[in-house]
Amino acid sequence: MTSYRDKPWLALLTDAQRAPIQPPPSVLHAFRAAARKAPDRTALAYFDGRLSYAETDALSDGIAAHLADRGFRPGDRAAIMLQNTPQFVLALLGVWKAGGVVVPVNPMYKSAELRHVLDDAEVTAVICADRTWDGFLRTTAAAAPSVRLALTTSERELQTRDDARVLRGEPLGPQEGADDLLAVARAGTGRAAAPPAGPGPAADDLALISYTSGTSGTPKGATNTHGNLTYNAERQRTGHGLPEGTTYFALAPLFHITGMVCELAVCFANAGTLVLAYRFEAGVVLDAFLEHRPAYTVGPSTAYMALMAHPDVTRDHFTSFAIMSSGGAPLPPALVEKFRTAFGPYLHNGYGLTECTAPCASVPPGREAPVDKVSGTLAVGVPGPDTVVRIVDDHGADLPFGEPGEIAVRGPQVVPGYWRRPDATAEALPDGELRTGDIGFMDTDGWLYVVDRKKDMINASGFKVWPREVEDVLYGHPAVREAAVVGVPDAYRGESVKAYVSLRPGADVPPAELAAYCKERLAAYKYPREVEILTELPKTTSGKILRRELRHRA
Repeated sequence: MTSYRDKPWLALLTDAQRAPIQPPPSVLHAFRAAARKAPDRTALAYFDGRLSYAETDALSDGIAAHLADRGFRPGDRAAIMLQNTPQFVLALLGVWKAGGVVVPVNPMYKSAELRHVLDDAEVTAVICADRTWDGFLRTTAAAAPSVRLALTTSERELQTRDDARVLRGEPLGPQEGADDLLAVARAGTGRAAAPPAGPGPAADDLALISYTSGTSGTPKGATNTHGNLTYNAERQRTGHGLPEGTTYFALAPLFHITGMVCELAVCFANAGTLVLAYRFEAGVVLDAFLEHRPAYTVGPSTAYMALMAHPDVTRDHFTSFAIMSSGGAPLPPALVEKFRTAFGPYLHNGYGLTECTAPCASVPPGREAPVDKVSGTLAVGVPGPDTVVRIVDDHGADLPFGEPGEIAVRGPQVVPGYWRRPDATAEALPDGELRTGDIGFMDTDGWLYVVDRKKDMINASGFKVWPREVEDVLYGHPAVREAAVVGVPDAYRGESVKAYVSLRPGADVPPAELAAYCKERLAAYKYPREVEILTELPKTTSGKILRRELRHRA
């Protein structure tokens, strides 16, 4: 009888996709190889701005030298809180050249969310936009005992177009308590400190601490190694078969593991050009497609929905693409067909988690994902040749092909654990195999389908929201007696956040006020789009609120 360890999906891969690979020890090694091979090639394109590989290498050397001068040591952590700008990439490379560990932070985080990350990772350096520093991060960083230095930058730098659709507000200039990122980069060019001049990180060294919510609701840091990143990047490079020097468009945010691996890391592995456009705005993205003519991009289904709905979109916007991929949020089969009919490209589905450093299954180029006839679910793809995906029961035993259970992943892309959380590591990664908490099944050909989630996590446009985090904020409102948060179907986001509350006796507050209360205290994707007030929330006999009944009600 065939088992998951027999890897039936290998028959769906080409010889090139099955072939063994020898990834470099790190993305930094791949970048340096590209800089030696094509120093004058554009590495980063940002509106009308361009940085060559040689310029990117020199500027990131300058950042590394400055960090070393300021006492930043190998193994120290640096939080990067930036949108898709060249400065994000320069900071990333600079921290790695200095021997440090990058902590990518969503720029939508508010003070309390960021403070948890700074304290938990014991962050030494913070790198952010000038407006973020001026708005709240200076105060937040000052209260975090581990933070010793800061670098700020204006997103208007390194380009002159100043597209008001995304680049809003004038630059603030030098910030109190922080150094200017580009000024120190330029000042340090040509005098790289000892760590950048060395061989670079080893594959087992820690590259990222990527924060993701867990069963307790408290964000915990997945420890992505340099080898995790470069393995998945090299697998994608060889599997896609795109020529060296290809242009990649960063549709997914670089602070997200999808953008980090499937855009930035793959681009450098292929000595390509990475096109950046600050943050997603459909009109800006469509203009960039025409200007830069990228061959590859990846983003959530919600981004493709927005592009399709833009009044100026045409087939010509997509003619340069050899491959377009989707990940981070469910991809409806109807969207795939509508997109192909209207614009030409087939959207290649994919599936992964932060803990498996982005993809652990994807639709190979040249293949189309089947749709399950019973559930109508589109397959998320097939695993790679070095990965084993199993469907297991509650005891970790294999379930038959076609039977739903928890998705478990073992392979070179799986993280070794969570930052300083041996308990969470033991629970989620028994014997190094990732128990994803997602429910799915695999057919006998090796196609993987994700049909539900074992956890209560809400997936809003590819961003993960833990209900308890929102509930804790609601409980801070004086009128709230009980609160429960669930994910509800959303045609645009995949899921959106809905809150059910009961009020204290005598309290009277409109639902919109409660939503606004959360909006002030949470990232934009976390606050509830809808609040419904009930007299009582459904509970078990022991008093536990029944989220499943509320999901059914919704």
